[in-house]
Amino acid sequence: MGDRQNIRASILKLLQARQENATICPSEAARDVFDRSEWSARMTLVRDVAAGMASEGQIEFCQKGEAVDPATVRGPVRLRLK
Repeated sequence: MGDRQNIRASILKLLQARQENATICPSEAARDVFDRSEWSARMTLVRDVAAGMASEGQIEFCQKGEAVDPATVRGPVRLRLK
């Protein structure tokens, strides 16, 4: 599997393991997929994959518990199943 597919699978796995409406930080998926030395450098890719998943209606980006647009949001976000 390629990086993008691994990231998608990780995001879904992590979210499905949580209670309904619970969120994850994108960095959790990055740490799950990439080595300790590289996960931080891959955060842009993880957020990009998550944005694609949001556009497909699988997940949503949240800030302060509210859904936000991944294309315009700045700063820390959380991800949750839609």
